[in-house]
Amino acid sequence: MEATVRRNNHGANVRRWREWRGINQDVLAEQIGVSQATFSGYEKKDKLEQDILEKIAKALDIPVEAITEVDNDSSINIFSGTWNDNSVAQNYHPSFNPIDKVAELYERLLKSEQEKVAMLQEILNKK
Repeated sequence: MEATVRRNNHGANVRRWREWRGINQDVLAEQIGVSQATFSGYEKKDKLEQDILEKIAKALDIPVEAITEVDNDSSINIFSGTWNDNSVAQNYHPSFNPIDKVAELYERLLKSEQEKVAMLQEILNKK
């Protein structure tokens, strides 16, 4: 019976997290203070140094373990509210009061119905 050794590919995990967060290589490279070419090299490496991992994790707003402990066969469950960057709908703050919009719609529908009733009464009165 063979024991399988799980390999965590740090570079591939960095790429996955970067893409999931919607960040380009050049933007993330600038955030951690390296060139885009250097950052591209990081994404091709199997293992990254701890200081590089910490900078990348901080820039992506994830724990270092999210890069070092996830392998290709792992799934990631992300719960809303994990990050505080207003990226989820729960943090949506409209500039209007939704109840006011519902009230406006109701008033327009009521006015339309009143006009229909008035028109029908006019037709009935002519007969």
